[in-house]
Amino acid sequence: MASISRRSVLDAILITVLLATLPRAIFRIIQTGDLYLLTGHFFHDVLARLSGPGRLRFIVQPLVAMVLGIRNGMQDAHEGLPPFLWALVFDKVRRRQLAGSAFSAIRSMVTIAILLDIIAQFLIFHEVRPGAALLVGPVLIALPYALTRAVANRFARRHSHVRALQRN
Repeated sequence: MASISRRSVLDAILITVLLATLPRAIFRIIQTGDLYLLTGHFFHDVLARLSGPGRLRFIVQPLVAMVLGIRNGMQDAHEGLPPFLWALVFDKVRRRQLAGSAFSAIRSMVTIAILLDIIAQFLIFHEVRPGAALLVGPVLIALPYALTRAVANRFARRHSHVRALQRN
């Protein structure tokens, strides 16, 4: 008998919620002709989420992503890998492996971020825009993660290089 993982439960909940909110979102787009994403109204609503219910997540989620980024950046440095963003852009050989490790590290957090954004939208605006949640949630996680993973790698490599020079 296969066990049910936390990731699969989170994924199932996210897919169910997105599918439940999609018909209303499509109806709203057809009715108004407004795609909403990256419009002035969208950015106004993002700012409204900063002061509404769940605003603490705008601090906690990026901090957790940064901790994971630091941990993985230190691992990269220990393994002699180049900084994350540099390798992701320029190293064709390792690009797939790095993207996979990043996705694996932050997958559950991104799912939770999307779900929390959907909940916040419902509590603040009494409606849900799934496209916005699919954009805002991952940005809260992926950007801090990628930046701190790259910086932690550079810092760890420099620090180990300085230590090696001090020993000699």
